[in-house]
Amino acid sequence: MPGLPARTALVLLRHAQRRAEDDPRRQRTGAVPALGIGAFAEKTLVAAGQCTKVDPAVSPQVAGLLGCGVMAGIGAAINTGGVGRGDTVAVIGCGGVGGAAIAGSRLAGAARIIAVDIDDRKLETARALGATHTVNSRDTDPVEAIRELTGGFGADVVVEAVGRPETYRQAFYARDLAGTVVLVGVPTPEMTLELPLLDVFGRGGALKSSWYGDCLPSRDFPMLVDLHLQGRLDLAKFVTETIRLDEVEKAFERMHTGDVLRSVVVL
Repeated sequence: MPGLPARTALVLLRHAQRRAEDDPRRQRTGAVPALGIGAFAEKTLVAAGQCTKVDPAVSPQVAGLLGCGVMAGIGAAINTGGVGRGDTVAVIGCGGVGGAAIAGSRLAGAARIIAVDIDDRKLETARALGATHTVNSRDTDPVEAIRELTGGFGADVVVEAVGRPETYRQAFYARDLAGTVVLVGVPTPEMTLELPLLDVFGRGGALKSSWYGDCLPSRDFPMLVDLHLQGRLDLAKFVTETIRLDEVEKAFERMHTGDVLRSVVVL
């Protein structure tokens, strides 16, 4: 929710979800507005606190990306993971959010950025966004590959942008003993994770989740737009295509097949 700190927005979101359960529209149609504001509409009404002003020189297609996935990925690396100059970073899952985590790591000065995915097309895009190394986990054990690329130590920060137990385990074991795992991929309610508690205790470091990149929109949105306008953060690379509102369903299909990074609706 733009304009609010991410954790505060999470509390408000949960409150909105509880209210939505009692919404009479849900009882009639089985549907309610997404996050209380709706989506894929020509017009929507929001509170002033949900809006953040940015430099009007930026294109709407680019600015709109900050409303969700790009901010989530960049924030997961910089705000939650604390990626800094000289760090080694691994990103598991190179869709829109993972790609943004790669771009954020590059922006923060990471020395080595390892992209992991099962799709060579996404790994090629990851290279363009700043990855220094790529690993196709269909063919290679990603944990062993990341360790090999980091001198046997593991990465300082591993961003898990898939949201599955098996990829989270990979992230857990691919980090340095004092490293950080950031979960930004969203799991489904029935998913569970099993790890040896002794490994959790013995490996130290930090295990974090990142909701919307732990961002403060009033601070982060203008900053990222300025960096884009300065040529230091190419947000336009995330826009694979622009589409009409009636092409949304086809765009979702292309996203699931890995054909696009982000499709942007232009009204």
